[in-house]
Amino acid sequence: MLQETALTNTKAENKSLNGSELLLQALEKEKVEVIFGYPGGAVLPIYDKIYDSKILHVLPRHEQGGIHAAEGYARITGKPGVVIVTSGPGATNIVTGLTDAMIDSLPLVVFTGQVATGVIGTDAFQEADILGITTPITKYNYQVRNIEDIPHIIKEAFYIATSGRPGPVLIDIPRDIATAVTEVPEEREIYLPGYQPTLKPNYLQIRKLTEAVSRAKKPVILAGAGVLHSKASCQLKEYAEQQNIPVVHTLLGLGGFPAEHELSLGMAGMHGCYTANMALYESDLLINIGARFDDRLTGNLKHFAPNATVAHIDIDPAEIGKNVPTEIPVVADAKEALIELIAQEGKPPSHHEWLKTLAGWKIEYPYVYENNANTLKPQKVLEMLYQKTNGEAIVVTDVGQHQMWAAQYYRFGKANRWVTSGGLGTMGFGLPASIGAALADKDATVLAVLGDGGFQMCTQELAVIRELNLPIKIVILNNVALGMVRQWQELFYEERYSHSKNPVQPSFVKLAEAYNIKGYVIESEAKAEEVLAEVLQNREPVLLDFRIDANENVYPMIAPGKGINEMVGVKQK
Repeated sequence: MLQETALTNTKAENKSLNGSELLLQALEKEKVEVIFGYPGGAVLPIYDKIYDSKILHVLPRHEQGGIHAAEGYARITGKPGVVIVTSGPGATNIVTGLTDAMIDSLPLVVFTGQVATGVIGTDAFQEADILGITTPITKYNYQVRNIEDIPHIIKEAFYIATSGRPGPVLIDIPRDIATAVTEVPEEREIYLPGYQPTLKPNYLQIRKLTEAVSRAKKPVILAGAGVLHSKASCQLKEYAEQQNIPVVHTLLGLGGFPAEHELSLGMAGMHGCYTANMALYESDLLINIGARFDDRLTGNLKHFAPNATVAHIDIDPAEIGKNVPTEIPVVADAKEALIELIAQEGKPPSHHEWLKTLAGWKIEYPYVYENNANTLKPQKVLEMLYQKTNGEAIVVTDVGQHQMWAAQYYRFGKANRWVTSGGLGTMGFGLPASIGAALADKDATVLAVLGDGGFQMCTQELAVIRELNLPIKIVILNNVALGMVRQWQELFYEERYSHSKNPVQPSFVKLAEAYNIKGYVIESEAKAEEVLAEVLQNREPVLLDFRIDANENVYPMIAPGKGINEMVGVKQK
C-alpha cells in the first residue's frame, strides 16, 4: 500500500499539462485578477482553457480598447495589466497601447498568439513579426519556443514589467506551443544578471543634495509620475514639509502631492499655471523627482530653469542628463531616495522671501476664465465635477483641450486618482482606460472626461461598460471640433481650420441609449446642476453630453519654441 501511494503521488506531481494550461496556471500564481483579451485563431487553445479559468476575462470590442483598459487598470493598481490577443492584426492592433504604456511607464504583460513554429517566416495566414515590430516599444519581449519555458518566462515577465522603471513586456506564443503537452516543469528562480535596477541611492549624492538644499534661496521640487509609481506620496509630503520646499507637478505627476496643500504650486508645462512655471524659471535649486524633463514641460530648453542647480532623482539612469544638464544625479527609487533625504534632517533653506513671492503669485495669477451666462464653459463643468465629488473621483481623460481643463480645474488630493495619456497623447485612450480604472477600484466614482473627437474613436467600448454594468460617468465636453487642433490653427495658422471642425456627429445620447445607457444633453449651468445632482448619486453608467462654448481655448499656453516664462493668456485675478 505504501509503495502504491508513493507511485500515485509521483504521478500527481508529474501531471502533464499543455502550454495553454501552463499559461493560465502561471497567471494564477501571479494573482492576476483580470485579463483583457480578444480571441482569434492562434489563441483558441488558450481561450479554451480560459473557459474554465476563475480569472475574470473582459472582452473589449477592439484590441486597442483592451490594451488601453489594461493601462487604466495598471495606473490605478500598480499591478500589471494583462492582455491576450491573436496573431497578425490582433497583435498589430495593440502597438499604439504598447507605445503609450512604454513612454508613460505602465506595467503590462501582453500575450500575442503566433502561427505555428514550423511556418514562422513563411508569410503564413495572420503572421506578423511582432517581436521586430515591438522591440523599440516594449521593455522586453519574448517568443516562446519550448513549452517547458512558459512558467519561467511569465514569472520573469511580471518581474521585469513591475521592477525598476515599469513598462510593458510582450510574450509571443506560437499556436503549436500552446497545444504541446509536457510534465509540469520545476520552478526556477529569476536570474537576470544584466538587469539589476538600482533602488537605493548613493549616500554621497544624498549628502550633496542635502547640502544644496541648505544653501538654496529659491528651491522647488518637481514631482513626476515616478513618485506615484514608487508609492512615495507620503514621503514626498513629509520631505516637502520638513524642508518647507514648494512642489510643482508634471501632468502625469498630479496627485502625488495634495493640490490644496499650501506648498503646492500646481501643474507646470505648456498649459501649466503661472506660479508653477515661474517657480521653475526663477528657481536656484530644482529637485526633479521621477520626471522625464519632456518638451511639453520644459518649453525651449535655453530658457528652462536657467539659474538653477539641477538635481534629478530617477530610477532610470538613461533619463538623467538626457534633456537637462544635471549637477546632482541620484539614480534610485523615488521612495528610497526620499526616505534617505528625510533621515538626513538637513538644515532647511532660508527662503522666506521666495515663499512670500510664490504665495503672492498664486493669489494674483490663478487659472481664470470668463464666465458667460449664454454659453456653458468647460472650466465650469470641471469645477462642478470637483465640488460634487469632493475631489475623490478617479478622473480618466482622453487627449486634447478637455484633458488640460481637467488637469487644471480638478484638484487632486491623493495618489492614483488621475489616468491620462501623457507622453504619446493617444486619442481614443480615455473611454477604455476608464473601464480598467473602474475594475481596479470598484467602489470609486469614475469620471471619463472626453472630447467629442476622441470619444468617437472608441464608442464601441460602451458595450463593455453596459455588459459589466460599470458605473462610469461619461463626460463629453462637446465643442463639435478637434478642439486642440482648432486652437492651434486659430493661433498659429491664421484661422485656417483645415478639417478640425466636425459639423456632422451622431446623437451621443441616442448612441448611449442603443447600448441601454442613459444619456443627457446639457447646455446650461442650471441643467448641469440638476443632472449632476441626480446621476452622481447612483451606481449606473451614464453619458453626459455637455455642449460647451465652441470657441473656448486652453490658457495659459506656451507657444512652440518659447520659454517656460513666456506664457500667453495669463490673466490677473
